[in-house]
Amino acid sequence: MKYMITGATGHLGQHVVQELSKLTTRKNIRVGVHNPAKAKKFTEAGYEVAAVDYNDVDLMVEAFKGIDVLIYIPSITYLVKDRIDEFENSLAAMVKAGVENIVDISFIADQFNNPFQMAGYYAYLPARLASTGLRYAIVKNSLYADPLVPYLPELIERHNVIYPVGDQAMSFISRQDSAEAIANVATKPYLRDKGQNYLLTMSKNYTMPELSYIMSKVTGQEIGYDPVTVKKFAEIYEAEGDGDELASMYQAAALGLMNAVTDDFAHITGHQPTNMEKFLTENY
Repeated sequence: MKYMITGATGHLGQHVVQELSKLTTRKNIRVGVHNPAKAKKFTEAGYEVAAVDYNDVDLMVEAFKGIDVLIYIPSITYLVKDRIDEFENSLAAMVKAGVENIVDISFIADQFNNPFQMAGYYAYLPARLASTGLRYAIVKNSLYADPLVPYLPELIERHNVIYPVGDQAMSFISRQDSAEAIANVATKPYLRDKGQNYLLTMSKNYTMPELSYIMSKVTGQEIGYDPVTVKKFAEIYEAEGDGDELASMYQAAALGLMNAVTDDFAHITGHQPTNMEKFLTENY
């Protein structure tokens, strides 16, 4: 079987390449890169490399030829129409290249009433894939735990977690655990041959007082919970370019739409995911 990972140079994509390499040989893996300048390390490591542009169907057809299973990691654009167009282009390229299996990476925020700005894209995926005739599985990630690590110094300085989610809990998964599950789904046909829809989470979700308690324990610094408003949160992070998007995600969390917990990770891998305290302790 020949596997291809799009977005292979991204944070998640690099982990998926590593995890997939544990389950099959490198000659069976083709990495798709949007920026060829970042492909050198893959070439030197013995992977096939193909240029991918979600807006160039012909280029993707060439990249997809000879592939049995496509692991599709979307771009990071926050425009729903652009994400959908990119996915439609990728589906068209799959058909032309004769690729019949896809593992599609999605996100927990896919409910019809979710105010997260990208929820429309994630809600569209299941119905769209069901209509394609492809063999597929959707792997939804909960919130990544990884960004919490570089965020800790700011939280220590603030003395508080400020997420505007009230008394609601949020679900998390590490990128490493996500990648392990994705690689297993890709390489085991019985996990991806019935249109399965997985949600990857830790074994429990965390309210913000619980999260701040763990952070305090791990860092040795007092971190409490003092939420700001959704508007204020967007203003604080506006300069980073994604304030509104992040604020809309936490608005969804405040409605209880980001707190689901499943045993899908254990079902896929045979063991439990890393919990929050262990993850932060190992990475802080």
